[in-house]
Amino acid sequence: MSPRTDPVLTLRDLSHRYATRDTFAGLDLALAPGTICCLLGPSGCGKTTVLRCIAGFERVSAGEIRIDDAVVSSRAAHLAPERRRVGMVFQDYALFPHLNVERNVGFGVRDAAVARERVARLLEMVGLAGASERFAHELSGGQQQRVALARALAPQPRLLLLDEPFSNLDVDLREQLAVEVRAILKATGTTAVFVTHDQNEAFAMADEIAVMNDGRIQQLDSAYNLYHRPVNRFVADFIGQGVFVEATVLDAQRLRIELGEVRSSTPIVLPGAAAPPAPGSRVDVLLRPDDVVHDDASPIQACVQQRAFRGAEILYTLRTDGGARVLSMVPSHHNHRLGERIGIRLDMDHVIAFERT
Repeated sequence: MSPRTDPVLTLRDLSHRYATRDTFAGLDLALAPGTICCLLGPSGCGKTTVLRCIAGFERVSAGEIRIDDAVVSSRAAHLAPERRRVGMVFQDYALFPHLNVERNVGFGVRDAAVARERVARLLEMVGLAGASERFAHELSGGQQQRVALARALAPQPRLLLLDEPFSNLDVDLREQLAVEVRAILKATGTTAVFVTHDQNEAFAMADEIAVMNDGRIQQLDSAYNLYHRPVNRFVADFIGQGVFVEATVLDAQRLRIELGEVRSSTPIVLPGAAAPPAPGSRVDVLLRPDDVVHDDASPIQACVQQRAFRGAEILYTLRTDGGARVLSMVPSHHNHRLGERIGIRLDMDHVIAFERT
């Protein structure tokens, strides 16, 4: 028998409304078993409310939520949170302070014998096998998060939800723990949805990322496609770093900007436009920091206006002689002063262009 591939979670034309304001509207999403999905977006875009609706903490205004084949939320139906087989990892961990680690993790498992075996296995999996007798206040933030994850997995939920799971941790620990949590979810075959505004967490942990803005999913895709193939200007601007510069279209695969001629490996397409750009037309091209390479031998010069030291690299903000602002990520042994002029050249393969605004 082949493994089941029907969606574990389906959102269909889902909307939520507070009084006279739409929190989100028209959301569609389907997650296959074992998929880790991130809801990513700026504050106020509706991502946390989506998670609360899936959990059953909020009622929807229109559309429906299905877990497997069952409708758990619609205008006509609302299944209680405790009956949805949904696990939840909260932003503040919400561990019981009067219970030790073992009893925290086993809290949702009714059969004592099953709980002992399952708790031992999960604590081993999250790297806390020797901490079963400790209490929450005796653990670091990262350890508390691992306990919260183990507790959410112990009842074997059909779906796991994580609300800003790493926001209380040090920056250096967030990405490391995101990688570890992803490995645990993959090892257990868990389907999960998590909310964050941190792109590094999303990139490290998710199979699919739903970029949200103004209560709508702008693009649902892999991290690679969001970065290299954004479907609109918001996604292009929101994901990663970059600047838009004016360009003149030369032909189907070439255009010219101040820094020189750019040749695309594929025909240039403007997302949302009715037709490819005509030769001679003006467009906006997105330049990423990795598109602008430091090269002392290049005749093209730019002035260092800002610099952000990143350890192994420095992110330079540069101003060209023609007044264009560009970014360049340079190995940090190239240590340039503010006001210094440096040589740069383009190293682009795939062009991201949009109609002029």
